This record gives sequence, structure tokens and C-alpha cells, in this order.
Amino acid sequence: MNAIYAIGETVYDIIFRNDQPVAARPGGSMLNTAISLGRSGLKVEMITELGDDPVGKLVTAFLNDNGVSTSFIQPAGNYKTPVSLAFLDDSGDARYSFYKNIPEKRLNIGQAEAGKGDVVLFGSFYSLDAGIRHEIISFINKSKQNGALIFYDPNIRKNHLGEINKLMPSVEENISLADIIRGSDEDFFNLFGLDDQFEIAHKVIQSGCHHMVITRGKHGADYLSRDEAIHFPAIETKAVSTIGAGDAFNAGIIYAIIKNDIPGIELVNINSATWKTILRIGTIFAAEVCKSYDNYIGKDFASQMNEENYIDTD
Repeated sequence: MNAIYAIGETVYDIIFRNDQPVAARPGGSMLNTAISLGRSGLKVEMITELGDDPVGKLVTAFLNDNGVSTSFIQPAGNYKTPVSLAFLDDSGDARYSFYKNIPEKRLNIGQAEAGKGDVVLFGSFYSLDAGIRHEIISFINKSKQNGALIFYDPNIRKNHLGEINKLMPSVEENISLADIIRGSDEDFFNLFGLDDQFEIAHKVIQSGCHHMVITRGKHGADYLSRDEAIHFPAIETKAVSTIGAGDAFNAGIIYAIIKNDIPGIELVNINSATWKTILRIGTIFAAEVCKSYDNYIGKDFASQMNEENYIDTD
């Protein structure tokens, strides 16, 4: 089975509504996606940093219980697994406070090896961290040379705006390495100061990535390339929490790609019907996650998805 390698920071989310804690979940953008994919029965490797503390042990057990391998995680004894406080508004959108330190021994990625047909998912501020960036980029370059599909989610938050100019060369390098980039309209506005989808696509294509998806919450999602633009509407749902919506969309895209054996061919050869299918699955995953405080699709939902047919034939 083709494997997905998810590289990202892990946090433990404590979720508040009306200033009261209502839930606590293992989180972090790439972990959220990994759990959705693991629950879907796909082969997933999580590459992250955890402390050898109660929270780290809880997260490790949670990953393993949901079909995500922790082979490349070496818990650090002097490191406390990061905690995030997420405060939800009436729309289910969150503002965050993060509490974390830096482990002395950083990312264990040297033995990982992705090849043809595999997918490597990376992004967020974690991919821009100077302390581990060399290891991440070396792995991605090697994976790309081996024929793996590279998926980048910039996930740039407002608290990074003061560093955008300094971070931009690394962001542009990440984009240049990616086969697909998926970001929210807010991500791209924070990065480029742009909200027009075609201007954003031009900027991304200039940086070297030729396939991108922009998610716009209740306004749906758009796939854009040099030659094509496809819109797919959002699914109306009453959102309990939108914390994992973008991460679930990523999972839906990767799920559709793996199920349809797309990594083995050039992305440029994918037709419009298949891109619509990919957007449809991403939209379904994202809508499902918004229905609860979980940051990932449910196991029953994942089983139901596995029974469906994903290829549009007309």
C-alpha cells in the first residue's frame, strides 16, 4: 500500500466555548490530517516531536489506536508536549494561545524514505522552523527525486504576519517543491496580501507549483492550474468547530488521490471530472469534521466512505 508521511508539530488542543473548556483533543494540522487518513485505512507515518510526558504518551497511544505509525517519533525526556488553548466564537472559528518549549534533540527523520506512489504532507510554521528546516527539506527533496507526491499546506496564521518578509524565501521554496498546495483564502491573504483567486494562482505558479486548491469556508473550494479553474460548492452544515476543517480537506484530497492511484501518473494528466471528485471528497471530509469538537473524521464515517465509488465516469 502507498504510504503518507505527515510532517508537522503536534499539540494538545484544549477547546473553549463561552470561556469554558468543552473538549480536549490531540491536534496540530498534520496530525489532524494523519488521523483522518489512518481512520480511513490508509498507511500513514507521523513524523513529529513529542515529550516523554503524560501528554506525549496520550498522543502516541491515540495515533497508534487510529492506525497511524509512530516509528519515527522519539519522545524527548526534557520536553513538554505543546498545549494549545482554542477559543471558539459563535461560528465555530477559533483564536489560539500556544504554550511550548523546544526539545534539545530535534526531529527524527533520517531513516524515513518515501518513494513512487507515496505522498509527503508538510507545512505550517513548523516547516519554516530554522532548527529543523534542513532535515525537512532534505527529506522532501529526496522524496521528490524518488517519485513521491509532495503536498504543502502553508497554514499561515495572523500571529506570523510580523515575520512574513523574513519567512517568504522559505515559503517560496516550499511552494516550489510542492506538486499540490492547499490553503485557505486567509492563508494566501496573509502570505501575499491577495484575495483574488487568479492573482493567487499566478503567484503560486510563478513560485513553481502548478496545482493548487483554495478553500473559502462556506463559499466552497477552487482548484486552479495554469490551464484550468474548477469551483466546488461547500456543504451547508451548522459548525460546532472549524478547527480541523482545512486539515480534513487535505485528508480528503489525499484520500481521493491514493484511492484513485493518482500518485503514479503526472498530475497534469488528471481530467476535470477527477479534479471535481477530489474537491468533492475534500468538501465532504471538511463538512463532517465541522459537526463535532473532533479535529478529524469519525471511524464510522471513514468506513462509510470506503464503501463508495470515487471516480466520475461521465
